[in-house]
Amino acid sequence: METAAARALLERIAANIERVMRGQHDAVRKLLAAFASGGHVLIDDYPGTGKTTLAKSLAASVGAQFTRVQFTPDLLPSDILGVSVFNQREQLFEFRQGPVFTSILLADEINRASPRTQSA
Repeated sequence: METAAARALLERIAANIERVMRGQHDAVRKLLAAFASGGHVLIDDYPGTGKTTLAKSLAASVGAQFTRVQFTPDLLPSDILGVSVFNQREQLFEFRQGPVFTSILLADEINRASPRTQSA
């Protein structure tokens, strides 16, 4: 994609997100910069400032799958990554994907999870 076309596309995505996220112009621009470069984003802010709404609106704007994981002290790495389950009919293990296998993942309250789960 050429630079002009990419810029126009990102501007349309930003305008769509800003219909939902009013007054968050800088946050939207930084989020889109990370998205366009294939990076990860850590959104750290006070409660009630629209972090979840920002992530959901990005997913909706680009047509991506969105998943939210609420981290708790009893959350296990397998709860995030998935598990291998034995299929008795076929006598094989089948991998059941966890919520991390998504396009956009909102990991809420990461600090509440155990270090082992955080590293997953």
